[in-house]
Amino acid sequence: MTHIELSLSPLEPIAVDPLHSWSVPVSSAEESCLVIDADGVIVAASTPWVRLLSVERPSELAGHHVLNVLCLIDFTAAGNELGEAEREQIPPLLALTSKRPARGLLRVRAPQGAPSRTLDAVATPLWQGGQVVGSLSFFAAV
Repeated sequence: MTHIELSLSPLEPIAVDPLHSWSVPVSSAEESCLVIDADGVIVAASTPWVRLLSVERPSELAGHHVLNVLCLIDFTAAGNELGEAEREQIPPLLALTSKRPARGLLRVRAPQGAPSRTLDAVATPLWQGGQVVGSLSFFAAV
């Protein structure tokens, strides 16, 4: 006969780093997605996101601020670059500051003469220990 003892004491929560947890699936995702940290620095980007924006390879984007990678423009025919206040309102960054899911349209000028793109972006904050430590965003061309 085997004796098994069961402890009913509370368990310590496992400290999981959501940025690390999401970086691997995002890096290999077939969807256009992005993970940034609380400072807006890219942690991981999917290859489809890179293709959608006609920017560098995903591995080369890590460590760069998302606003240094995206050339955000307004919705006018002229496609003027957005000012600083407007740039801070894109869904990946808005999810950080509002601490809530964010959704919106953004227009991006592609490099090397490629046509500009309008994107629908959905972002959610990533939490750890009661603090927002980053955001996870998905993008679709409109």
